[in-house]
Amino acid sequence: MEKLILDGHKLAWHQERVEAWLRGERVAPITIDCALTRRCSYKCVYCYGQLQENLRRELSLDAIYRFLDDAAEIGVKAVSFVSDGESTCSPHLYEAIKRGAANGLSMALGTNGYLLAPDKLEEILPLLTYLRFNISAGDPARYAYIHGCKEACFHRVTDTIKQAVAIKRKNNLAVTLGLQMVLMPDFADQILPLSQLGKELEVDYLVIKHCSDDEDGSLGVEYDRYFAMEELLKQAEAMSTDTYMVKAKWSKIMSGGQRCYSQCYGPPFILQMSGTGLVAPCGMLFNDKYNRYHIGNIMDTSFKEMWQGERYWEVMDLIASDKFDAKTMCGSLCLQHKVNEALWTIKSQGIDVLRKGEDAPMHMNFI
Repeated sequence: MEKLILDGHKLAWHQERVEAWLRGERVAPITIDCALTRRCSYKCVYCYGQLQENLRRELSLDAIYRFLDDAAEIGVKAVSFVSDGESTCSPHLYEAIKRGAANGLSMALGTNGYLLAPDKLEEILPLLTYLRFNISAGDPARYAYIHGCKEACFHRVTDTIKQAVAIKRKNNLAVTLGLQMVLMPDFADQILPLSQLGKELEVDYLVIKHCSDDEDGSLGVEYDRYFAMEELLKQAEAMSTDTYMVKAKWSKIMSGGQRCYSQCYGPPFILQMSGTGLVAPCGMLFNDKYNRYHIGNIMDTSFKEMWQGERYWEVMDLIASDKFDAKTMCGSLCLQHKVNEALWTIKSQGIDVLRKGEDAPMHMNFI
């Protein structure tokens, strides 16, 4: 588990692509984070997806297959079904995982787990680099409140997690099984119960992360309240064992919601796609009001054509220019944040911060 990077990035293991980007070349994303639908079975109180509304379209299997084929052809290394919708609500999830894996892509799934079919676990677990369950409480009643569902959902999801763990062990699979807690200040009472639950379920890890908010503070995240949780988070991390890691994303939780960079350099390396098929630099720019940053839709245009087209690079150049200020024009602590920090330091200060160790980390292609 010491090779699992949960608070950082893995750009150092993709030096050739960083160097190509520094030379001004048009590079393919290393990772694409996407959903297969905008639908969701839960109504989480912290959901950023509610702020990402764009024209609703249901992705066809043909469009999904074409996207996965294009991604592999242009040099994308990993696709994670984690974005602005719950991909288990798509009838095409399991076929999409198979197609991506057959194409040689590293595949991953993030899910609330409620609609994840237990009878499909034997089929998909060997094809996934990781399966992550989004769960923000260890108590059934608190779980129901936080995730906007019934208490029975907690028991159904934990049963599915147990089945996944059993299948992994029985078949000696390499897939990593983890839990993710989105920590809002009001959820502090669930840090230790959830850490204990993860140990009892015998998953590989629990990662505790901040809650992102938009530039208008629509979710009301009070970042200064995180500072008082330091000791509680350290207690949670102390529950780690040789086979189970509890890890807080300290660099974001303790950042006060602030960025050190103004321009956004990360999306050429880690791109996001909405469950509607909309391709945009990041999830924080999915909403229709940010359409000046929208590139296209995979239902209309192949991803390969988009990536090769001028519009894609016009948008990438715009968010990397002085016409865009990441500190004020988009939400806080995005998916690309750690990658942005590193690239900002390299680009603005000429300091190479990409120093890798001898051993490659787990999930290397999910940067």
